[in-house]
Amino acid sequence: MNATLEPGAVLDKTLELCQTIVSQPDFAAHQRDIETFLLNEDAKRLYQTVAEKGEALHSKQHQGESLTETEIADYEQHRQSLFANDVARRFLDAQQEMHQMQDAVTRYVAKTIELGRVASAEDFESCGAGCSCGHGH
Repeated sequence: MNATLEPGAVLDKTLELCQTIVSQPDFAAHQRDIETFLLNEDAKRLYQTVAEKGEALHSKQHQGESLTETEIADYEQHRQSLFANDVARRFLDAQQEMHQMQDAVTRYVAKTIELGRVASAEDFESCGAGCSCGHGH
């Protein structure tokens, strides 16, 4: 897949959006938190352990096996240690914030293309076809 845009207004505005994103004070802070995490071996080890244990538990469940209380408690203990580590917790928070921002931008662009007009917050309020919640469909 080619991720380049042809020169013109869409590329110009995309680059302008990108510049706006990286110019946000929170963006720079999140980047620092991510970089700090990547340089911290203890935090990375905690993260890796929790990821591996979580994946193993998920795999076991997916295969129809029951999880033991000991396995769950072990996972939770490691997960609590991860969140107790300030560097790891700040990394996780930064990662979540960056993902949410990327998701919001993607949703707005996709909805704009779908609608053929600039999307508004109201365009995301609908619960879906057949819903009787009163939102516009």
